[in-house]
Amino acid sequence: MSAEPAGRRPRPLLPYLLLAPSLLALLVVLGYPLVDMVTLSFQDMTRKELFSGAAPPWAGLGQFRTILGDGFFWTVVARTALFTGVCVTLTMASGLLVALLMRRTSPWVRATIGGVLVAVWAMPVMVAAAVFRWLFDADYGLVNWLLSTLPGVDLARHNWFTDPWQGFAVITAVVVWGALPFAAISLHAALAQIPPELEEAALIDGARPSQVFRYVTFPAVKPVFVMVTTLMAIWDFGVFNQIWLMRGGQPEREYYLLGVYSFIESFAVNRYSTGAAIALVTVVLLLAGSVLYLRQTLRLGEAE
Repeated sequence: MSAEPAGRRPRPLLPYLLLAPSLLALLVVLGYPLVDMVTLSFQDMTRKELFSGAAPPWAGLGQFRTILGDGFFWTVVARTALFTGVCVTLTMASGLLVALLMRRTSPWVRATIGGVLVAVWAMPVMVAAAVFRWLFDADYGLVNWLLSTLPGVDLARHNWFTDPWQGFAVITAVVVWGALPFAAISLHAALAQIPPELEEAALIDGARPSQVFRYVTFPAVKPVFVMVTTLMAIWDFGVFNQIWLMRGGQPEREYYLLGVYSFIESFAVNRYSTGAAIALVTVVLLLAGSVLYLRQTLRLGEAE
């Protein structure tokens, strides 16, 4: 008697049973708020409906027409994209440099650097923001004092947040500071998987160190580099805490990114539906980044 074809065999239920609790938790924790936010974005909720419990009137696409037709919304989108690009570039560049440094140092130096990175990673955002606010304080800031010691530089009582470009430079430093440990440790783990014989053979063949990095080292860590870059972009695109804390809970309009803009519209000026529409547009943009991340993950799996 011939065996039953493999294609007709019943699929085992155990994997689906193991995945079921996670999927159920995602549906409960993320699914319901997401559906509620989508519904709210198509309504026109005011404080009257919020406190009375009455059903808000249906607004259709009115909220989206309002925000998409507002020039300030597109200014915030462009500002968010620029901020994300700068943060991701600085994070990945500094993370790669730290990872290369860890690879070439002695074990105790590498362990020290790793301990510092873990300590930075464990630092809460509120603590990091407080430290940076003190460093760049107009009256007692260490950065103003150090820069003022340079010839021809006087930054006494200089407020870095008066100019949004300088203020965003400080906020960028906070974001990069918090994201650097993950990038550096991930890239160092990828560098540790490269066989030393590959780089030694390239050096014996006459390649310069820069050529060894370009044609041997970086291609080997490129999959991890691309995945970490994608994750950093998704994370930085939704930055909220750092701006909120650095501006004392009252960010000016020049410091609005999409996350801050949505929160202000929802809970400061009580335009709940407009805030929900902005949040929904942000989610759609983040989902586009998530699709890119999944594609890179699948490609990495196929390569392996």
